[in-house]
Amino acid sequence: MPEGHRPRKSLGQHFLHDPGVVARIVAAIAPRPDDRMVEIGPGLGALTRPLLERLQHLQLVEIDRDLAARWRAEASAGLAISLHEADALAFDFGALGPDLRVVGNLPYNISTPLLFHLAECAGRLRDMHFMLQKEVVDRMAAAPDTPDYGRLSVMLQARFRVEKLFTVPPGAFTPPPKVDSAVVRLMPLSPEAIPYRDARRFAEIVARAFGQRRKTLRNTLKGLVEAEVFERLGIDPGRRGETLDVAEFAALANAGGD
Repeated sequence: MPEGHRPRKSLGQHFLHDPGVVARIVAAIAPRPDDRMVEIGPGLGALTRPLLERLQHLQLVEIDRDLAARWRAEASAGLAISLHEADALAFDFGALGPDLRVVGNLPYNISTPLLFHLAECAGRLRDMHFMLQKEVVDRMAAAPDTPDYGRLSVMLQARFRVEKLFTVPPGAFTPPPKVDSAVVRLMPLSPEAIPYRDARRFAEIVARAFGQRRKTLRNTLKGLVEAEVFERLGIDPGRRGETLDVAEFAALANAGGD
């Protein structure tokens, strides 16, 4: 594929070009020939082509019309890909089948909503490997009562095992971003390991608890979790949301829904 594509700031495009970083990502993914895999935002193909050296087939989701046209031409020429010209935020990943592996160098400007979108089909996924802004990966993997711990941490860790793999410097991209990046692995939890019963109630409690971080649970969850629930669970309502682990949030959601 020709390189003559100007990165679009509106789409948050930073194209990976460092072969050493690409090799580390492919090694972390460890693709097998018959894997059902989809790459979000293949761009100029820095990761796409090494993956295709190991895969029988690869699905691509690309929103950029010019890049999509190039990949469509490559598919017509016999490259073992299926192209979905679509916005990943609206794309139905669950429709691609079970045991899906998702990979990509994600645009920083949509990373958080895209992670929440993908979490909705976690039951259809085997794993996900992404390049993201390091700050976002730190938040995803953060432990309770640390500065990076928040809504994103809890919501993802309730559905996935999150593992930060390695950091990537700005110089690995064209154009270089102003921040470091990092590669992260997400492995869906088994259905029996998901700690909450009602996903919507769990999400509401987490959102409320972190909506005003300086306030205590007694205030942020007022009208949603009754005082006797805190007492029954042994959770001090004077604590702040950032001090609760995933299991405690799930316990509040489950007990409060009784």
